[in-house]
Amino acid sequence: MKILKLLNKKYFSILIFYLLGINSFAEDKPVDIWNLEKKETDIVVETNISNQNQNSSTGSRIYDMQSNKKNDPIKLDQDVVSKEIKIVGLYDPAEYGLSIDMWSNSDGSKLKSLFENINKYNLSQDASEIMNISMLTNSYYPNQNISEKEFLKYKSDWLIKNSNLELIEEYLIKNQTVNLHPDLTRFLVDTYLSDSNIKKSCEIFSNFTIPIEDEYLSKFNLYCLINYGRNEEAQLILDLKKELGFQDDYYENKISYLFGYIEEADKAISENSILDFHLAHRTDPEFSFEPNVDTPKFIWQYLSASNLLFNIQDIEITDIDKISTIEKAVHDKNYSEKDLFEFYKKFQFNISQFLNAQEAYKSLPPIEGRALLYQRTLLTEEPKLKLELMKTLKDVFNKDEIGNAFDEELKRFLNRIPKDDVPSNYTTFYNNYSKTEKARDKKIKFNNKVLHQSKLVNYFNGDYAKSQIEQDLEKFLKKIKKDKKYFLSKKDIIFLEALKSDGIQISKKYDSLYEINQSEMPADIQFMIDNNEIGAALLRVIEVIGPEKIENLDEDTVYFIINTLNQLNVDLIRNKLLLKVLPLKV
Repeated sequence: MKILKLLNKKYFSILIFYLLGINSFAEDKPVDIWNLEKKETDIVVETNISNQNQNSSTGSRIYDMQSNKKNDPIKLDQDVVSKEIKIVGLYDPAEYGLSIDMWSNSDGSKLKSLFENINKYNLSQDASEIMNISMLTNSYYPNQNISEKEFLKYKSDWLIKNSNLELIEEYLIKNQTVNLHPDLTRFLVDTYLSDSNIKKSCEIFSNFTIPIEDEYLSKFNLYCLINYGRNEEAQLILDLKKELGFQDDYYENKISYLFGYIEEADKAISENSILDFHLAHRTDPEFSFEPNVDTPKFIWQYLSASNLLFNIQDIEITDIDKISTIEKAVHDKNYSEKDLFEFYKKFQFNISQFLNAQEAYKSLPPIEGRALLYQRTLLTEEPKLKLELMKTLKDVFNKDEIGNAFDEELKRFLNRIPKDDVPSNYTTFYNNYSKTEKARDKKIKFNNKVLHQSKLVNYFNGDYAKSQIEQDLEKFLKKIKKDKKYFLSKKDIIFLEALKSDGIQISKKYDSLYEINQSEMPADIQFMIDNNEIGAALLRVIEVIGPEKIENLDEDTVYFIINTLNQLNVDLIRNKLLLKVLPLKV
């Protein structure tokens, strides 16, 4: 007989009121805003898998279940947890020259617009690094035309899009913000579970020392307790949840099987969540599932990680539906591109079709046509014809909205063709699809005939004392002034302005070497700087960089980006960018 049947409901209610009385004392305690982790003496509402003291937390668990029931008269004010956390982040503001008030002066309407514009891009590494610093520096929330909840959601959305799991985990655990960021927490545990890493998913819960309010995460945590062999504790929590209105027949059936109460779980398979799907797999020794084009991406990932996907080589070339499903999965990066193209080799064609592939494919079914073009590309060595075939094949994939299925293989083909062998009419195609992220740690080649390429740039590495840089710079500028043929480039000016911003003294006799055009600075950015809207100004810089590498931007754009960072005094961010755009690298 379940535990709750032994409880008298009258005493059950008294217990809840008693525990609420205990929790009420916590509100009057002073809070150290830099110590964001809960103290060990805090009352934990629901037992997470790390809590070993089951007796002391029983009443707290009761309260957590009760707090999820919307209409229950005994409900904790949602601010009890959130009011203790007014600052969330990972980085000390001083670490990057920022301020704890970096968002305080900004209009939320303007911030929302910037966030939405930035979200349209797949940010480059440069922009992503600045975004991480902006979003994860400890600071007060903006308070004009944007709520704390909205601002936190922008943080969550960015972290989810950026998908740096280690960074997300560190952020959530350090700040104990499982309830402020339930979507972010769910993304983290679901991603690990999609990779069939239940151990890592459950370890996340072991690091939370605060109540888990979100129902999905609560169910996940309960399952983790069972997974760790803590069945009695899990059963108590489930019984209390049910007493307070929880009902999920699918979940309860799977959990009952794991408890050992029933010999066989229902064979139903739910695709509503990765947890539901995993429970179906976990509770069915003969589990089998065949995905289709409508199967959610996380299910494909789970099947792949769990070695549950069918082998494409076992599929008949006449099974069009299955092949189409796999092509779509490859496009979504849920199935091996290499396996798909190996499968294309199973199709057989005659000599005439090979010789006239660029016309013959049109009369074939789409899948067979792609297979013909691919095989013909493999058989071709002449660069021009190979490029023609690859472009045709890419266009065919794009036409059927599965263009990403021919991605890595296309790069592999193109990278085998020397750039000098590419005809002019295929240059754009070649440049667009052969690009790969090359290592940026190339060695700097100093050119002491050019100011911004000279050894003086080592200043931004921290390799120069102030007195020494001033002395060496004086010698260099003196030489330039005598050389009538040397004109300061925009990068030279960027270099000098950065030094001036750091307080490096430059004699006024060299002022005539260049003039600053103030109109090059966008008016809205200058307004943000003048109004001490540090966070908003950084967002504008991120928006300008967008998907581009900083070194690929034009010099005028780089100038006002560096000028912005100079005025904001965010030297670490600025120096990193300067060392990418100024030196000559080989």
